[in-house]
Amino acid sequence: MSRRSGILEFAVLGLLRESPMHGYELRKRLNTSLGIFRAFSYGTLYPCLKTLVASGWLIEEPAGDPADTAPVTGRPAASPSSSLTGRRAKIVYRLTAEGKEHFEELLSHTGPDAWEDEHFAARFAFFGQTERDVRMRVLEGRRSRLEERLEKMRAALARTRERLDDYTLELQRHGMESVEREVRWLNELIESERSGRDRRRSSPDGSAQQDTPGETGGLPRHRDNTPPDPSDDTAK
Repeated sequence: MSRRSGILEFAVLGLLRESPMHGYELRKRLNTSLGIFRAFSYGTLYPCLKTLVASGWLIEEPAGDPADTAPVTGRPAASPSSSLTGRRAKIVYRLTAEGKEHFEELLSHTGPDAWEDEHFAARFAFFGQTERDVRMRVLEGRRSRLEERLEKMRAALARTRERLDDYTLELQRHGMESVEREVRWLNELIESERSGRDRRRSSPDGSAQQDTPGETGGLPRHRDNTPPDPSDDTAK
């Protein structure tokens, strides 16, 4: 499985954990909610859905309204009755118990793949469903990865500065600034998570409390709440 397809499967499972959806609705949510999937087609989505169904993580169900149909192009196979009209009944995809368990297992993963650009963006989109300690490990891993990248960029710039023209030099500086900006953003998130964890673990009577998914602990608030785009080529 390619890294790209693995990220798509993760995102599809995460969205379907929220509610069942048909293909069009899934593609719309992937495009609007997860910017890393802006440029992908039904030809990419439906093979992914079929793989998840074959794995037992999703089931296909007919849409509730028989009149709720979709164009033939790019859709799953139609029933004989619908093919007579040239329209195909929409299929709703629902997460199975095994699919939910598999997604929760993926959410708990904190290895190096979770720190990479596109995978981190997908993981961050589902932080509301992720345990606080896992969020912390992913954020700290991402920060360490970017700090390593920044160190390499600075070293490379120091070696080649004299050979670069002004425009190439400015592009290199812009890339470094993008990475530095994301590191600052991660520092704020990590500090916020730590503060929330400390408050959570000590109740007014001093008793320990259990961390749960979906509790942010108070994310940092800014006028512009748009985080740096980890898939920005200039930040690599």
